[in-house]
Amino acid sequence: MEIEVLNQNGSGDSKVSLPESIFGQQFNEDLVHQLLTTYTSNSHQNTKGQKNRSDARGGGKKPWKQKGTGRARAGTIRSPIWRGGGVTFAYKFSSLKPKKINKKMYRSAMRSIWSKLAEEEKIVAINEINIDEPAKSSQVKKILSDLGLNKALVVLSKNNEGLNKASKNLTECNVQTVSSIDPSALLKAEKVLITSETVNLLTEVLA
Repeated sequence: MEIEVLNQNGSGDSKVSLPESIFGQQFNEDLVHQLLTTYTSNSHQNTKGQKNRSDARGGGKKPWKQKGTGRARAGTIRSPIWRGGGVTFAYKFSSLKPKKINKKMYRSAMRSIWSKLAEEEKIVAINEINIDEPAKSSQVKKILSDLGLNKALVVLSKNNEGLNKASKNLTECNVQTVSSIDPSALLKAEKVLITSETVNLLTEVLA
C-alpha cells in the first residue's frame, strides 16, 4: 500500500510504502480492547478519595442541645446532610495492582490499530515538520491548514521540541512519539500525521 508524501506547504513530494505487516492486518477488536483497558487502568494515579463524616475536619462539638430547641436532632455539623459535611458512602483510595499486557499482544494490537487507520484512510504522510524559532502556534495552524486538516494527531519517530512548544496550547494538534504513544488517542484521531521516519521506526518496533 502506498500513500503520497506531502511537503509542509501541502504540495505532493513523493510516495511512501506502508508495509503490509503493519498496516494491512485484520482488526482484532478483543485484543485492542484489552490493550485500551490496560493502558487506561495503568494511567490512573489512584490517589483520589473522599471524606466521610469522621474524616471531615471539625464537627466535634454538638451544634445544639438534644431537646427543647424545636429543631431536629444534630450531633455534628459534618453530617452528610449538612452543607460542608462528609460524604455518605465515601470512596476510599485503595492501591490497585497494575494490569499487564505482554509485548507480543501489545505489538499485535498496535498493528491492528494502524491497519484500521490505513483502511479508513486517516493516515497523512509528510516528509518533515520544521518550526522556526521562536516557536509559535500560528505556524502549526498554517501547516494543518496547508495540509487540509482541521485536527490531527502527529506521531513522530523522535521528540521535536519546536513542534511541542508551538502546539502546546492547541487542541487541534496533539504531538506524540512512537515510544510513548497513547493507543486510545490513536483510535479516536480524526487524522494521523506521520513522517517517513515514523513508518520506518514502526516497522522496526512492531514487526
